[in-house]
Amino acid sequence: MSQLDQLSAHELSAGFAAGALSPVEVTEAVLRRIDACEPHLNAMYRVHRETALAQAHQSLVRWRDRAPLSPIDGVPVTLKENLYTSGDPAPIGTSAGDRTPRAHDSPVASRVREAGAVLIGKTTMPDLGMLSSGRSSYHGTTRNPWRLDLNPAGSSSGAGAAAAAGYGPLHVGTDIGGSVRLPANHCGIFGLKPSFGRVPIDPPYLGRVAGPMTRSVRDSAMLMSVIAGADRRDWMSLPHQPLDYAAQLEGLAARGLRIGLITDMKAGLPVDPQVSAALASAARALEAAGAIVEPLASFLTPQMLDGVCAFFEARSNLDVAAMSVEQRASVLPFILEWSTWRADGFSGRDVMAAYMQIVAMREAAVRTVADVDFVLSPTAPVLAYPAEHHSPNNDPRNALAHIAFTVAYNMSEQPAASINWQASAEGLPIGVQIIGQRFDDLGVLRLARLLETLRPAQATWPDPASSA
Repeated sequence: MSQLDQLSAHELSAGFAAGALSPVEVTEAVLRRIDACEPHLNAMYRVHRETALAQAHQSLVRWRDRAPLSPIDGVPVTLKENLYTSGDPAPIGTSAGDRTPRAHDSPVASRVREAGAVLIGKTTMPDLGMLSSGRSSYHGTTRNPWRLDLNPAGSSSGAGAAAAAGYGPLHVGTDIGGSVRLPANHCGIFGLKPSFGRVPIDPPYLGRVAGPMTRSVRDSAMLMSVIAGADRRDWMSLPHQPLDYAAQLEGLAARGLRIGLITDMKAGLPVDPQVSAALASAARALEAAGAIVEPLASFLTPQMLDGVCAFFEARSNLDVAAMSVEQRASVLPFILEWSTWRADGFSGRDVMAAYMQIVAMREAAVRTVADVDFVLSPTAPVLAYPAEHHSPNNDPRNALAHIAFTVAYNMSEQPAASINWQASAEGLPIGVQIIGQRFDDLGVLRLARLLETLRPAQATWPDPASSA
C-alpha cells in the first residue's frame, strides 16, 4: 500500500468505507509528514495536532457505525490562514495584523467540519494577501517543494506547497487575482477558482473566492460538493445548487468541443517559451481527441491591467493608512512601497478610472468566451522564481505584471482552473489554465478531468524532507 499521507481523498474515502483504512492512522501519518517537511518548507501557520486526532477518532467511530457525515469524513484538510476558524488568530499574513483569536468559523470552515473532515491546521499567506509569493513578515518564507530555493507563488502559498508536499489530500485557498491558480501552477497541483459566489466566504469582496487545491481533479470535485452553496454570511453567494461534482466528473467527450486558445495577453510579463510549448502541447492533445481549437486574440489591454493594479494598490493603501507607525514598520517594505508609491497621491477620480477599467475588462472577458465552450491559456507567463522574491520581477512598482492571464476571471465571475501539464527542462511544473462560462464550474472540472487523462506522464511528487 502507498504511504497513507500520499493517498487521495477518493482512495481514503473508499478505504474508510471498506474498513481497510483508519482516519486515525491517516491523520497520524499526515502529522508525521508535516513534522518531517516543515523545517524546510514552512507551509503551515498552525497545526491542530490534538484536535485533529480527536476529530479522527470521532470519524473512525462514524465509519465503523456506517454513518459517515460525508464522503470526506475523516479526510485531512487544511485551510488558508484568512479562512477564519474559531479560536485561531488571522493576521492576514502580516506582523501588523490583528492576532485576536477569531470568535467564529468562516463558511468554508463550517462546511468542512459539518462534513466530518479532519482539520489539520492553517496554511501560510503573504502580507495582506497581496503578493504572488511565499514571503510574509509574520509567517516567514514559504518554499516550493519541488525546489526549496524557489517560490511557491501566492497568495495561497502555504496551501500550494502543502498539497505538493503531501500534507493530506485536501486544501482550500483564496483567489482575488490568481492566488489559487498561480501557486497551483508553480507547485504542480490542480487549483480551481470557482465562479464568484459559488463558495461562500466571509467577509465577501469584489472578485474574491475560495477554492480547492489538490493533487487531482477528482479530489477537488469531492471538496466542491462540500464547500459550495449559499450562506447568508456571504451576501454575494449564489443560490444553493445541490450538486455532486465528483459523481458527474467523468465522461466529457472532446469531440466537437470548441476551445478558444489565448497564447499571449499582450499585457504584463512576456510568456516564457517553455510555457508556450506546454500550452501548445495541451492544445494538440485536445485536437487529437477531437476538439476544435481556435486561436483567440487577447481581450486585455495594458490599460485594463494597470487599472486592476491601481485598484488593488488603492485598496491596500487604505489598510496601510490605518496602521500606526509601529505597525507600518513591521510590514514587508515591498508591500509598503507597492501600496504607497503612487496610491498616496490618488484622487477619487483616479480610483474611479481604475474601477472603470475593471468593468471594461469584465465585459471583454465574458464576451470573449461567449462564442466557445472553454478557453485554454497559460496560467502564469513565467516559470518559478527565487523564494526570496516578492513577485516574479521583484519590482514593487510593477508588482502585478504576472497576473494578466488570471485576474480578469475574478472580476468577470467566471470559473477558471490551473492543471499541471508537463515539466520544464529544469523539472519545474508548468500548468495550463481552463476558463469556462459564468457559473459552469462543473464544466471546468469535467474538462480538467479530460485533460488529466490526456496529459503526459507526471513526475513523482517531491519530497522536501529528503531534498533539503
